[in-house]
Amino acid sequence: MFPFMAQGHIMPFLTLAHQIEQRFGYKIIFVNTPLNIKKLHSSLPPNSSISLVELPFCSTDHGLPPNSENTDILPYPIICNLLEASLSLKPYFNQLILDLTKQQNHPPLCIITDMFLGWTVDIANDLNIFHAVFNTGGAYGMGVYYSMWMNLPHAKTDSDEFTLPDFPEVGSIHRSQLPNNLRNANGMDSWSIYIQKYLPLWFKSDGILLNTIEELDQTGLKYFRRQFNGRPVWPILPAFMYQKKFVKDDGVVHSIRSQKKSGIDTQKCIEWLDNQSMNSVLFVSFGSQNTISSSQMMELAIGLEESGKNFIWVVRPPVEFNISEEFRSEWLPKGYEDRIQKQNKGLIVHTWAPQLEILSHKSTCAFLSHCGWNSVLESLSHGVPLLGWPLSGEQHYNSKLLEEEVGVCIEVGRGTICEVKHENIQKAIELVMGESEKGVEMRKNACQIKEMIKNAIREDEGFKGGAIKAIEDFFNAALSMRK
Repeated sequence: MFPFMAQGHIMPFLTLAHQIEQRFGYKIIFVNTPLNIKKLHSSLPPNSSISLVELPFCSTDHGLPPNSENTDILPYPIICNLLEASLSLKPYFNQLILDLTKQQNHPPLCIITDMFLGWTVDIANDLNIFHAVFNTGGAYGMGVYYSMWMNLPHAKTDSDEFTLPDFPEVGSIHRSQLPNNLRNANGMDSWSIYIQKYLPLWFKSDGILLNTIEELDQTGLKYFRRQFNGRPVWPILPAFMYQKKFVKDDGVVHSIRSQKKSGIDTQKCIEWLDNQSMNSVLFVSFGSQNTISSSQMMELAIGLEESGKNFIWVVRPPVEFNISEEFRSEWLPKGYEDRIQKQNKGLIVHTWAPQLEILSHKSTCAFLSHCGWNSVLESLSHGVPLLGWPLSGEQHYNSKLLEEEVGVCIEVGRGTICEVKHENIQKAIELVMGESEKGVEMRKNACQIKEMIKNAIREDEGFKGGAIKAIEDFFNAALSMRK
């Protein structure tokens, strides 16, 4: 198993690895660059047989800052450099597969790799090994993302709205729904060159695994099944098939998720939530590698305060500052933190917070999010509706799906260059968290999705959920090829 070097890719891969180990008993070789592998050791249960294998990589050899092996510590404009640098791993990965084959006297049962590492399919095909791409996003969002990059429709018109020639079901896309790298793409830029060359390699694979469920993502799954033209598409939702906590030698309870150091003690956060009323708190976070501009942050701060709602806000440096910058009070209105603390209206967390614990708490009512797919699934699996502020990747299209088709989201912003007004943020918060018809309907829809997710991963006597069946079908296909 070989994910791209980004936290939002590595953790779903690791969760899937645990599911495979527990359910099927297969030996897992989990491959990545040295610094990413070192960080993963604390995420493994003590009795796990998963092998973490390092491939040689030096970021400075590729024009990247020292020790830059993960998108989490890179400004978005140079993430493409890391994509290009991943090609240097090909000979090492090839040698690893050859060595494994020699040691075992047979090749691995299958290779599962990331959507951005499509070049691994040639290695698999040369050795007649079953190969699958695990796309850690949802089908709808990733389908639009793929089609946008392959067709670049915005570069062929002066109109602000356009459609996708191979995905007409999604309707029109607005120019404001393009992340910065896609807005500036013309087919000759570095992003276009990499994506247009390596993403189509998905279709040389034996099938694709998608981090979603059928009931939530029918439009997107139809698109991928059409594109794969008979090859299998498996909606497996691994992020929620295996959520086990374990105790390591240090006596601390760990879970199979990112072990990043939180900007607040988890227990303190839970105690604060325990003292709030049910469904009274808004959680605000833009994920592990996204942030907004200084002016947007000011408007958001004012909108949160004037809404009168309780909130937990994870504040990361605005885009004008270094991503690793220490918190500065100047990013917020004067006296803001002290005011919020004295009124006991919220928690302002620097850098990182225990997201799953917050979203699963009974006091949490809504989530103002960048609409990264992992965050979307964590929110909906607990029946929490969203206020969308998509920033990069396929997030704009996740937000579009959630608002237009699923009815669990309202957009409050788009990207880092759009103008946002605190009055509009305030109104949206009050709408989603209040007793308006729209707010009630959104919370009801989110609870219905929660039940769909539960059913997809449920397994008891006489019943097997769709996600469980999909992962079993995947391995049956791999075993059939071996025979």
